[in-house]
Amino acid sequence: MKLFTGLILCSLVLEVHSGWFSFLGEAYEGTKDMWRAYSDMREANYKNSDKYFHARGNYDAAQRGPGGVWAAEVISDARENIQRVTDLFKPGDSGHGLEDSRADQEANKWGRSGKDPNHFRPAGLPDKY
Repeated sequence: MKLFTGLILCSLVLEVHSGWFSFLGEAYEGTKDMWRAYSDMREANYKNSDKYFHARGNYDAAQRGPGGVWAAEVISDARENIQRVTDLFKPGDSGHGLEDSRADQEANKWGRSGKDPNHFRPAGLPDKY
């Protein structure tokens, strides 16, 4: 009986550890997806495309699983909060502001929910993206 109880306990502990490893792996890959979308946005430098890249990064990260969703949410929230702070020092010239931040967050949520990021894709954006 003790052996059976020990085996059950060990299997539960190993399952919890493997769950955490899985979550961390998803978060890591989701972070890379977010970075790729940001890099592509910077490279494309295409007018009115930022909402598409927000949605795409969040979508790609969320496809990784719960860890990817978590990473996308943390990164998206941090980016928008940092942007609001920097807007205090350079108001008006960045095209950001509260309204733009809200629109970015809507695109982030759209992507994380699994909806097609192409909804935000601007006409003429190269197929590479």
